[in-house]
Amino acid sequence: MSIELNHTIVAARDKNAEARFVADVLGLPGPTPFGPFAVVELDNGVSLDFMDTAEVASQHYAFLISEDEFDAVAARLRERGVSTYGDPLHRESGHNTNDGGRGMYFSSPEGHNLEVLTRPYGSGAQ
Repeated sequence: MSIELNHTIVAARDKNAEARFVADVLGLPGPTPFGPFAVVELDNGVSLDFMDTAEVASQHYAFLISEDEFDAVAARLRERGVSTYGDPLHRESGHNTNDGGRGMYFSSPEGHNLEVLTRPYGSGAQ
């Protein structure tokens, strides 16, 4: 059996709002309840299981998407007035062209550092 990531728990003060934001921005179906979680299913079978917590430590989540999806995500972020950055420290506005694709970082309402990229790291020129 190969080893694959199945799910990860994402801390949030409002699991439903955070899960809806991520699903909406990425163009995914809305979250579904499962026990104490609001679950967002990704296309590769991995799920993000959002859970209410009193405190949230910022985490980084990166999503590999197509060029067309990149444009759609960028448009949805603009519609919501969410700033995007070309670097993980949020110093450069916009997006980057690392590895021959495009990438951008943005913050979720809970402060998680989200990233979308069109080519996996190490797949092209810097």
